[in-house]
Amino acid sequence: MTRTLHLNAFLMNAGHHDAAWRHPGSQPERVTDLRYFQELARTAERGKLDSVFLADGLALWGKARYNALGGFEPLTLLSALAAVTEHIGLIATVSTTFDEPFHVARRFASLDHLSGGRAGWNIVTSGSVDEARNFGRDEHLEHTLRYERAREFVDVATKLWDSWEDDAIVLDKERGIYADTDKLHPVAHRGEHFGVAGPLNVPRSPQGHPLLVQAGSSEDGKEFAARYAEAVFTAQQTLADGQTFYKDLKSRLARHGRSEQDLLVLPGIAPVIGSTEAEAKALERELTELQVPEYGLAQLSGMLGVDLTGLPLDGPLPELPEERDINGNKSRFTLVAELGRREGLTLRELIARLGAGRGHRVFAGTPEQIADQLQEWFTHGAADGFNIMAPVLPTGLTDFVDHVVPILQRRGLFRSEYTGRTLRENYGLPRPANQYVRAAG
Repeated sequence: MTRTLHLNAFLMNAGHHDAAWRHPGSQPERVTDLRYFQELARTAERGKLDSVFLADGLALWGKARYNALGGFEPLTLLSALAAVTEHIGLIATVSTTFDEPFHVARRFASLDHLSGGRAGWNIVTSGSVDEARNFGRDEHLEHTLRYERAREFVDVATKLWDSWEDDAIVLDKERGIYADTDKLHPVAHRGEHFGVAGPLNVPRSPQGHPLLVQAGSSEDGKEFAARYAEAVFTAQQTLADGQTFYKDLKSRLARHGRSEQDLLVLPGIAPVIGSTEAEAKALERELTELQVPEYGLAQLSGMLGVDLTGLPLDGPLPELPEERDINGNKSRFTLVAELGRREGLTLRELIARLGAGRGHRVFAGTPEQIADQLQEWFTHGAADGFNIMAPVLPTGLTDFVDHVVPILQRRGLFRSEYTGRTLRENYGLPRPANQYVRAAG
């Protein structure tokens, strides 16, 4: 079977560039308008993309004085998007650090039923002390401990999704039997972090489990992905870095009894699209000129774990801590620090480079050039597909769907029609067998 790209549209309010809301192509007044997100989802579905994805955090990220920040709780929004779409997957970010497995398993099973099998869970452990302080903690849980909790959390959630067998509902009206209770299983979990009796109060959903997605690239993150994830959103700046990450992650799967086909690697890319290369570069410059330095400096301070306030914008990066001393997003810290050092960037230049992608790769060019970039990474062992991060919405997504997707289709790299109904089918991934049935067998 010919291998083809998988494309996810990462939706971010006015767009991924931190100055997008100031650009005339954006619609920041609509970021709390359901119809805006419905239009974006339908655009992505028109392009036959595999899925749309919503990031989420449990604190107000960044300085709302300078950017269109804040947003809907993702599962609530995706339930509304399910009603106006038919094929596209619906992936929500939910933290394992500040939630409970029963709540999360129930919400995703509900979305999977409501959407006819299109739910996906981007599993995060939360990365900031601001989030901790919204949940009664003065300090954030230590990085390794967050991943230990996450592993137990996902184990419990999968037990809950399997607690109803697929054929547990018998609907025997004559005998008055709705469900075969021999096919409902107590979870009876008691572990270090959670005690859950079960079963879930939602029957097993169309996909069995929602698609499991992960986005951390630290050592803990990669091991977690190799054990649980079916798709990984990642950030690499160069083809060589992408190839190294891809090979490393795929090589870990066998230890968990998994094959390389069981996990899709989807690097982020922010495509700045123009009808000519000069037009694309002009749009990139225009967005850079709209940046508010105070906002970018605060974002950079958060990524590096160092307060950069007051440092000269045209000066170099200061002395930075080691990755082992970072308790937030370790992999993003290293990526940003190495980018600044490798290219000798000033703070101002680094803020400009991070404006559209926050560490994800940014590429400005024509639709043909962008398609070339995607094809190169896809065919040279760096990606199974891409997390498309339009710098400005809605225009950037519309341009990608109308001008880049047709090129990929003509090259035989991307579907022209959906062939499956569920998100797992879109991604070419199997429906998991029920662990209780498997154990009995």
